[in-house]
Amino acid sequence: MGAVDFAAFVDELATVAGEAILPFFRTTLSIENKRLKGAFDPVTAADRAAETAMRALIRQHFPAHGIVGEEFEDVKSDAPYTWMLDPIDGTKSFIAGMPVWGTLIGLCKDDMPVYGMMAQPFVGERFTGDGASAKYRGPAGVRKLMTRKCASLDDALLFTTSPHLFSAEEKTRYDEVEKNVRLPRFGGDCYAYCMIAAGTVDLVVEAGLDAYDIVPLIPIVEGAGGIVTNWQGESAAKGGQIVAAGDKRVHEAALELLNK
Repeated sequence: MGAVDFAAFVDELATVAGEAILPFFRTTLSIENKRLKGAFDPVTAADRAAETAMRALIRQHFPAHGIVGEEFEDVKSDAPYTWMLDPIDGTKSFIAGMPVWGTLIGLCKDDMPVYGMMAQPFVGERFTGDGASAKYRGPAGVRKLMTRKCASLDDALLFTTSPHLFSAEEKTRYDEVEKNVRLPRFGGDCYAYCMIAAGTVDLVVEAGLDAYDIVPLIPIVEGAGGIVTNWQGESAAKGGQIVAAGDKRVHEAALELLNK
């Protein structure tokens, strides 16, 4: 399948997901907590409807491919080509009526992320990347995505979704980074990574991510010239503790403090 055809298929996946999600956004919808104990981890009918629609389309076009998604069981996850789906990354923002959420669609070949999209149907924005280049499409038109230069943490704008998502030990390590940056901000989920690619954010530090939370974003950030690893500087494709940066100098400085 050619790159153009493949991009068109991912667009189709994003479109069917958006059509499933938008009727639920900013409405009175039922919310379930996936965790019986501990932190609130919401899921809605919109999450399930969107992932169901995407899975059906993948099975129709690529029945031999694997699928790993947030809401349902893995299918053929050891297949050479495996899709990573997070129908609504940022469900907590979604249920609050805030538009800082997105549908994540990623493709791995032999466990390596090779293509990713973040689509926000309410705003009408799509961020895509293949690790070599990245692109934005939305109300502002179409443009190539490029990270910005940032020489040190002193100049960096840092995002994390919430400091409450870190363990006590992780929070201590994260705080070492936060106190050295120019401006820390909270929230964002998948959007923060796309803003690294867009050149408006310099650094994202997170923990506790699943593979489907980060795999679709890696080709976007890297395609725009950035870097994404775990806190040990290794592949982020399995999730966990994540550091993403637009400039390798900021990435190295953050790793040094996280491993101090």
